[in-house]
Amino acid sequence: MSLSPAEIWDRLRQRARQVLPEQAYRAWLEPTEAIGLDDNTLLVGASDQFTADWNESKHADLLATFAPVALGHPIKIRFKVHQERLGRVQMDMFVAPPPVAVSTAPIVQQPRISTPLNPRYTFDQFVIGKSNDVAAAAAQAAAQAPGKVYNPLFIYGETGLGKTHLMQGIAHELLRRTPTLRLAYVGTEQFTNEFIGAIQAGAMGDFRRRFREIDLLLVDDVQFLKGKESTQEEFFHTFNAIYEAGRQIVLTSDRPPKEIPGLESRLVSRFEWGMVANIDSPDLEHRIAILKKKASLDHLELTIPDEVIEFIAQHVKSSVRELEGSIIKLLAYASLKHRDISVDLAREALRDKLRAGSSSDFPDVPPTTITVATIQQVVAREWGVTPDGLRSKTRTKQLTVPRQIAMYLCRELLALQLVEIGNAFGGRDHSTVIHSLDRVADEMNGDPAFTERVLKIRGMLESLRTTGQLGS
Repeated sequence: MSLSPAEIWDRLRQRARQVLPEQAYRAWLEPTEAIGLDDNTLLVGASDQFTADWNESKHADLLATFAPVALGHPIKIRFKVHQERLGRVQMDMFVAPPPVAVSTAPIVQQPRISTPLNPRYTFDQFVIGKSNDVAAAAAQAAAQAPGKVYNPLFIYGETGLGKTHLMQGIAHELLRRTPTLRLAYVGTEQFTNEFIGAIQAGAMGDFRRRFREIDLLLVDDVQFLKGKESTQEEFFHTFNAIYEAGRQIVLTSDRPPKEIPGLESRLVSRFEWGMVANIDSPDLEHRIAILKKKASLDHLELTIPDEVIEFIAQHVKSSVRELEGSIIKLLAYASLKHRDISVDLAREALRDKLRAGSSSDFPDVPPTTITVATIQQVVAREWGVTPDGLRSKTRTKQLTVPRQIAMYLCRELLALQLVEIGNAFGGRDHSTVIHSLDRVADEMNGDPAFTERVLKIRGMLESLRTTGQLGS
């Protein structure tokens, strides 16, 4: 597929808009236009020499890094002044434009306490599967009737599975219908930092007005509220003010409310008032659909064969973000090597991302002898219980401690996802696995004897990588 210079430039500029401050994008890149393609160099016209020089030094290299993904091949960017503009006074971009007719209606400023929304994080670009269908349906319902259903909406799951995408999808949908929407989209750390700054500046009244008089509150990673008593107190009152006004609240976390350590019970209760929805890791078919959607969005259907997409989906299982990162790395690798994309090239480029359990695809990589069953066997024998007991539903202390240690070692040695660990131990849910991992980590920090015992088992298991057998 051959693209015109204007189409190439449009793709690269859209990429730049996602990473540059909006003001910088509008000032320096928006007024430019593609004027030609010379061999493998895109010529971009600027209004004056100052603008061309600035873009050349500040943005040319950045824009070039987007090319392998946006275009499927590398390209250089060169800025120059339009020939018809050479006679103009330099820096005319700073001259006020001629007046245009405007509406006499008062302009309503749109209050924003927000990091920029990702233009790709919309509902129509979210791929729905059985691992996220409940969360997606709840997000769409909240966007259709904000403050009426699923308020608050609490979405939890591991990093990179789409929580933030759904959260921003709600914002995009509501802003599309109501451009004057008062929006606050922040991470917990930003809320905390602004709260501290307001205390130091004696500006708590302004802080509270800004956060409590908005229509949509979006807060990412609320698990970081743990242990911050004053911030939790302020967030509690902010939550109440917005909720009682019938406005929408959306929260995300890596675990459900009850599993967030150090979170006040009154906040846990409020977070559970509406809808708590989980996002799990996508299955194979879902991963293939996600990769095909990304290829379509980036116009890479003809660049990445279906068998390569299926190969990546079979081996990269950790998160949606990891899947997308694999595509980017593969495109860059193919560009550097000047080779067409194939399964063999993907195997070569993504070796570090492919799971140890898929070693049959790599004949030069020795297979590991450590498996979940092996870990369960070793831990069970050390604690004098049975592997079946670790997989059972029984919750006696005799089984709970070794079960938690076995889960911890599965995470440490096999890098399994939480849902995979839960399935291997009797179908336990995401939150139970998180609790087990946290409990073992806490015990190891405070109990040297416990730590020594866990490390001894870990050493025995790691020795299997070289000896291939378990000592008696």
